[in-house]
Amino acid sequence: QVQLVESGGGLVQAGASLRLSCAASGQTFSNSMGWFRQAPGKEREFVATIYRAGVNVAYGDSVKGRFTISRDNAKNTVSLQMDSLKPEDTAVYYCAVGPEGRFGVYRRQSDYMTWGQGTQVTVSS
Repeated sequence: QVQLVESGGGLVQAGASLRLSCAASGQTFSNSMGWFRQAPGKEREFVATIYRAGVNVAYGDSVKGRFTISRDNAKNTVSLQMDSLKPEDTAVYYCAVGPEGRFGVYRRQSDYMTWGQGTQVTVSS
């Protein structure tokens, strides 16, 4: 069973940048990887997904143009570069392992089998 550990969260001011990382304990190079977030009192929201660079990469509408997802299969990591952060980006951010193969773009929580514990991102105004 692959385990995921997120890191890189913190408290920043609006307009700042943060880079989140997710380290997997096993091989995930054949799986899509995703980032989701959950703000207090809200449902978990899709943020981004990637199969490999330039293949099946997608973003949620609220982060498109500001966030960039990437992965390093040699290191079993997936990252989320977050620029121009806004207070509404405040949430716990989770990474997750999705299906094998490049058959689609996976935006639903139910597509993902393994989840990390999450890392808190707080953006002050």
